[in-house]
Amino acid sequence: MSSVSDYLENTLEECGGLGRFQWLLIASIIGGKISITWTTLMMSFGGAIPDWSCQWGNDTTIFQNITIESKTCHPPQNYSDLACVRKVYDDSMHTVVNQWNLVCDRDWITQTFTTIQMGGLLVGGLIAGQVADIIGRKPAYFISMFFLLLFNLVAAFSSNWQMFAAFRFLIGLASGFYLSVFFVFVAEFMPRKYRSMIMAIPAWPIWAAAFGGVSYLIHDWKYLHIATAAVTAPFLFSWWFIPESFRWLVANDQIEKAEEVIRKIARINNAPVPDTSKLKMVVENSISHNNKKYTYLDILCNPDFLKKTILLAVSWISFGYGYYAIAFGVQQLSGSLYLNMFLLSIVEIPSQVITYFLNNCMGRKWTTFMFLVLATVSGTVVGVVQMVDIPEKDGLINGFAMATKLFLAAGWCALMLLTTESFPTVVRNMGYGIQNSVTRVGSMVAPQIVYLSQHIDGLMYFLVGALMFLSAICLLGIPETRNKTLSDTIEDKNHKQYQEHKQEEKSKDFFLSER
Repeated sequence: MSSVSDYLENTLEECGGLGRFQWLLIASIIGGKISITWTTLMMSFGGAIPDWSCQWGNDTTIFQNITIESKTCHPPQNYSDLACVRKVYDDSMHTVVNQWNLVCDRDWITQTFTTIQMGGLLVGGLIAGQVADIIGRKPAYFISMFFLLLFNLVAAFSSNWQMFAAFRFLIGLASGFYLSVFFVFVAEFMPRKYRSMIMAIPAWPIWAAAFGGVSYLIHDWKYLHIATAAVTAPFLFSWWFIPESFRWLVANDQIEKAEEVIRKIARINNAPVPDTSKLKMVVENSISHNNKKYTYLDILCNPDFLKKTILLAVSWISFGYGYYAIAFGVQQLSGSLYLNMFLLSIVEIPSQVITYFLNNCMGRKWTTFMFLVLATVSGTVVGVVQMVDIPEKDGLINGFAMATKLFLAAGWCALMLLTTESFPTVVRNMGYGIQNSVTRVGSMVAPQIVYLSQHIDGLMYFLVGALMFLSAICLLGIPETRNKTLSDTIEDKNHKQYQEHKQEEKSKDFFLSER
């Protein structure tokens, strides 16, 4: 008797494989990434520092004719008795900095907004992993989309920076839900050979590049929040089209509902409805029906899952730091802020397409490993160039920074797929949710390192290189998942590992006998 995973994989192929249903699902969920992309990158513009200068004076007089470099918090030596009476900002952009005067002794607040947001992502990812494995992928996904819309809209009307900080946390919480659910949700509807294709669709970089363009046109943090809420709204209507994951339904012993979903997929794909009469028997023979609700303890108390979780976490933390350090440190690159935002995003498009082919040729593990090594080299080069004085320094920094972003984006895509395929359905969202949460440790540190790197040359990129090197070493302990069926239960996963171990032993015995 075939396992539940093999049976469902074959059933999906009988439903048309990669058909009209899958493309509509991709258009809805992957298209809906515009919301999370704009939300996450909001502070790359919203926290940018416009040009500003001080009007110097004392208690009675403002002196207009004092010449001093802009963005200076202290008066000239010969005017030490004066103070900065009023700060005058360039009105070509309106960010939270000039909204609440976040410069000089308040400049730490801007980067703290991003750290608070990433803290929300960490908490949201942990909660979402458990929630999505208990109540289902569909409700968890749409709850996250609804709150992304709501919190972005309300945040636009923040009356002070403390209120804005609170909403950045809530926005991060909803983002953590979304990022922990959406990929697993789509992957469970995709045939095995097309799962890597999901990560090849460059939705994030396209929407990120569009965000750079919209920021150029709107250049106001309040209207960008409202625009993010507006583009989120249409995707909420896909609730009436997208069904619950049939894999989740089977794993939670809701066989009749799973059969309804299978029939719906076949109907939309114009394929014959598969015979699911044996499904219940396959499930009964494969799953122990104790109606168990799995928790994070089932991952942490399983030696194999615990090992994978720890080793994968190193890479996730490193990618979280490296990717967002470059994204939020965009203002440190030379040239136009808007153009650099656009270029740092658009450079990811070819990387994701390349990753699709490499995932299928080299495997998920070795594709991730290769890009980690490349990011180690390019990140270190940027750090070295920042410390030395050479011709064309700015151009070299920009070029290698964009190459580093490309390698990080490609490697992270491969890592997401490797992580998803490393856990069975009953704990997959929790396994993925743990990684999506721990990566926020790196993302929370990133804004603070960006702040420090304004005073310590090369710090940000040397740390990128070191973390990528460490991650490459840890990744060697993770098994490859290419061409393997998605496991649906822990029993199924253990059975497959036992079969693989027996096959390895047979191969060793054959090799020794030949010798």
